[in-house]
Amino acid sequence: MKVVFVRYGSILEPDIIDTFQEFGLEVIEYRREITYKDDIASTSVMLLHEFLEKNPCDFLFSMDFFPYVSEVANIYHLRYVSWVVDAPILELYTSSITNKWNRTFIFDRALYNEIHPLNPDCVFHLPLAGSVKRRMQVIKNASGTQRKKFSHDIAFVGSLYSEKNPLSDAKGLSEHTRGYLQGIIKAQELVYGYFFIEELLSDELVEEIKKSLKAFPAPMEGGFLTDKRTIAQEYIGNAVTAAEREDTFRMLSEYFNVSIYTGSDTSEMPHIHNLGLAKSQEEMPIIFNRSKININTTSKPIRTGLPLRIFDILSCGGFCISNYQEEIPELFTPGEEIVMYESLDELKELCAYYLDHEDERRQIAEAGFEKLKYNYTYEIVLQKLLYTAFSK
Repeated sequence: MKVVFVRYGSILEPDIIDTFQEFGLEVIEYRREITYKDDIASTSVMLLHEFLEKNPCDFLFSMDFFPYVSEVANIYHLRYVSWVVDAPILELYTSSITNKWNRTFIFDRALYNEIHPLNPDCVFHLPLAGSVKRRMQVIKNASGTQRKKFSHDIAFVGSLYSEKNPLSDAKGLSEHTRGYLQGIIKAQELVYGYFFIEELLSDELVEEIKKSLKAFPAPMEGGFLTDKRTIAQEYIGNAVTAAEREDTFRMLSEYFNVSIYTGSDTSEMPHIHNLGLAKSQEEMPIIFNRSKININTTSKPIRTGLPLRIFDILSCGGFCISNYQEEIPELFTPGEEIVMYESLDELKELCAYYLDHEDERRQIAEAGFEKLKYNYTYEIVLQKLLYTAFSK
């Protein structure tokens, strides 16, 4: 059985390819998206069509959802299996989501609940997974020097979102609007488990924000995306993430020895140890395994689901403290396999406690690793995905 894998450069793709090949699938990689991300739709359709003429397959696959892939699959009557692993993914609100050859899997239930009614027979909820074999091999082969170098009290790997905050480019907003937006951002930052931004945006406010942004996306013809939803998720949601991560790591660094691996600007955090970017495959697993505490702060547009970072940490045998997400208790037992916080004060208390209680910390890390190993590896989760995709 042959699959054309439409790649865009996600760090998950090598794990998916390895797993597909273990299943006996022949993987044919279509790599244009990795280099050329700004093709117009007609060009994308034509080039993929030409590729499929030379490389016939049994189905197409991608991480996240590409409307042009869905349209080509519809023409060929091939299943297009996609696994949405990010948020927001505005392409999910295009008319292409209704195509009957789609088999779309979404990790975040809140997002799934919005998209599922648009194509009830072809949209499914599926949490993410971790790569135990690949990560454990890296950890096993780590040198003594690497183990020492990547050992930290409290660690975080990822962006602080200061460079992923398009709302910061808004020009000409009134002082009233700026103050109102700051109020929304602060209020949402303090609330875990309920995303309410869209409810607080009037039509007039949406129009003012649109006019203040140079690169606001054009409306999708025949789609289901509203300007209000775009602003809530893509703009204000990312602004909340940036504010939350800045406040989180500034606070932690004032009380603890905190090391972060990021390309984001940390000049306003004088006590933080910014160690630059970590290599995803070669270094990140050692960091998660060797650090006493790994912090997960979920991007706000991920409203209920577990982000990939939780699976990354647990698949490396790391101890994870995460902000509250509604779906975490459905997959892992809080306090036994993962630890959750609902405020920065609680996070501070938890970090102090677990830094002083090594045995409990190790026990929770081991239990989280065992739960993932037997329930949420790529081998297990992709079996569910493929069975569902080809039985529906």
